[in-house]
Amino acid sequence: MFKRLIISLIAMVSFSSHAAVILQYHHVATDTPAITSVTPEQFREQMDYLKQNQFVVRPLSEVLAAVKAGEPLADKTVVITFDDGYNNIADTAHPILKEYGFPYTIFVAIEPIEKQYSEMMSWQRLRQLADEGAEIANHSWAHEHLIRKQADESDEKWLARIAKSILDTEAAIAKHIGHNYKMLAYPYGEYNTEIEQWLTEQGYVGLGQQSGAVGKYTSMTAIPRFPVAGVYADLSSLKVKLHSLNMPVTALSLTNPELSDGQWRPELTVTLNMDDIYPHQLMCFVQGQGEKKPLWISENQFTIRAGLDLPPGRSRYNCTVPSKSSGRYYWFSQAWVRPKDDGSWIKE
Repeated sequence: MFKRLIISLIAMVSFSSHAAVILQYHHVATDTPAITSVTPEQFREQMDYLKQNQFVVRPLSEVLAAVKAGEPLADKTVVITFDDGYNNIADTAHPILKEYGFPYTIFVAIEPIEKQYSEMMSWQRLRQLADEGAEIANHSWAHEHLIRKQADESDEKWLARIAKSILDTEAAIAKHIGHNYKMLAYPYGEYNTEIEQWLTEQGYVGLGQQSGAVGKYTSMTAIPRFPVAGVYADLSSLKVKLHSLNMPVTALSLTNPELSDGQWRPELTVTLNMDDIYPHQLMCFVQGQGEKKPLWISENQFTIRAGLDLPPGRSRYNCTVPSKSSGRYYWFSQAWVRPKDDGSWIKE
């Protein structure tokens, strides 16, 4: 009995101390689209929950540096991020975060700032937040769909255009803010293996919009974040995600989210470290299609495949399984992006 307890405690430390949950917000307001918003009351309730339950809120750059180096993280480590840089973040979210003493990161696109869009923060305002501890990071120059090629654009010209967007954005942040972390949040959560390879070569990390905890099993160019907005803003459902663990994925048969050639039901084979997992309790979900029981093909490998074609646009495979040692849930999500049958993209 004592021996089993020691093994359980060792397993819990080994896994949970290498995991962090990254939250993704857009708006903190009542007059913005609900699908990308939390109300000020919801946001305060969420921050209060973090404080009252002894979560450790750390800057994104520090957490990712620790993950890269294989350094342990405190249990219940959380990171707070915002995409786009709306004024309501400075007006509403920042005072609440300052009250609780929580650091955070804002991912900004440059074109909306340069064109002085009324709902976006100015460089002056972003500098003020940075002076008070906020990290300002890369969200591309014009918030473009990075994987989408222009008409008659070659692969080489497409990648050169995307590289320029990212590099110019990083340079603008360094010029106006005085720091740059080489952290890119993919606009719309869209990326592919070519972009991932370029980021790796240039020393960047890439953050998506697929769910899951980040840890030693995470690809640093496919870092998951939990979106918090709309139906996902309710604290009761968010609590489970805040306690989630980094799924111990050691290999994937497919890593490119960009689908092509009519392969609209991708079959994904996942290889796991099984030390802390109950395989019979693992369950997957196909976005828009509901639960999908995985097919185990070996002691540590399962496959998951959509029963119907994934629709044009963005989709996810999500898989969760309870930890043997803690009862908390490991969480994994694979993003997919499908063009229309004619090769074009949905307009957004």
